Amino acid sequence: MQFNATPRSVQGTSASRRLRRASRVPAIVYGGKEQPVNIELDHNEIFHALRKEKFHASILDMQLEGKSQQVLLRSVQWHPFKQIVMHLDFQRVSAGQALHTKVPLHFINAEVSPAVKISAAIISHVLTDLDISCLPANLPEFIEVDLSNLVGGGSMHLADITLPSGVTHVPHRGDTNPVLVTAIVKGGASDDADAKPEDAAPAAPAA
Repeated sequence: MQFNATPRSVQGTSASRRLRRASRVPAIVYGGKEQPVNIELDHNEIFHALRKEKFHASILDMQLEGKSQQVLLRSVQWHPFKQIVMHLDFQRVSAGQALHTKVPLHFINAEVSPAVKISAAIISHVLTDLDISCLPANLPEFIEVDLSNLVGGGSMHLADITLPSGVTHVPHRGDTNPVLVTAIVKGGASDDADAKPEDAAPAAPAA
């Protein structure tokens, strides 16, 4: 995705407030061998870009002073209660340097899984994104998790899926095989099957 930026010559709280009143967003781009650069963005353009998942998990093409730079969105600050973007951080990327970032998980085929069709289970997404490391060229927009074989009461771990080529998982707190999704079964016909004989209604007397 591509977005436009212009250099920001003024800094400080007052200057940032003036920018926001003019529908501009203060931001910064850093990383690589160059010095950090303060930039500003059009609020309307960046607001709509942020609504797209791809903007958060892909290499972006930043147009600055007629030049293109490859960057990755690192953080977004929002107003506490208004739909206003307050500040953004971008990191420059280099083709030969590995990235550490989060990628969203897309869960598919839940509706055809035995967990849903047979057990009427509730699918619970334990994780919605995954910490990964890869070169910029290998960065996926998302990682699919196929639930077609998930059974009621079961779960899927990271080891149950295949990561895209060139992508490795970055463990969190040493967990190398985290749970991604579980299928929770509540109630069901098993309650009747477990009923005791004495709970059954008495038979009608013989004629």
